[in-house]
Amino acid sequence: MPTAIPADRVRQQDLSESYTGIVFDCDGTLTNSMPIHYEAWRATLSVYGIHFDRERFFNLGGMPGKKIIALLSGETGKPVDTPAALEQKEKEFLNRMDDLRTIDWVCEIARSHHGKIPMAVASGGVRSVINAQLERLKIACWFDTVVTSEDTTEHKPEPEPFLLAAKKLNVDASQCVVFEDSPLGFTAAEKAGMYWVDVR
Repeated sequence: MPTAIPADRVRQQDLSESYTGIVFDCDGTLTNSMPIHYEAWRATLSVYGIHFDRERFFNLGGMPGKKIIALLSGETGKPVDTPAALEQKEKEFLNRMDDLRTIDWVCEIARSHHGKIPMAVASGGVRSVINAQLERLKIACWFDTVVTSEDTTEHKPEPEPFLLAAKKLNVDASQCVVFEDSPLGFTAAEKAGMYWVDVR
């Protein structure tokens, strides 16, 4: 049964010899965007009187913004204009993109396998923000397809994003390896029958 693969092993391995596809999460995996997302969420939700704990935020990595708002609003009993909040959060994030960097060792794996094995990005983020990151860091051309929250009805920890990525790559999900940074992503990879690497 597919399981976790130690990060130090994949750093030294030609993955095309063992797998038919590679799937990368974006935020916190290819890019160092998670602290930027957190600050954007804090600025946005403070308007509604909602405190978003930092540890809680990182544990919810991979969950679409709409679900995060529903969860926090439900828990606190404070109403949120979800479309307006999502738009504001996106603006807050894009305004902070000067601080965006790659996570070098993960991106080096992606760069070195570009053209050797089909590769995808599968994220719980919105397409505009994911594409903006990939384009800004000049790594978008490495990936054959990008799956975002708009593409599926179920999201991490459900396997649908990863299964759709494998389908778009035309590869067997059980022969894919996923690079992820969040518990929700690890669970999704396992449910998809994929091997996975904890990049943290």
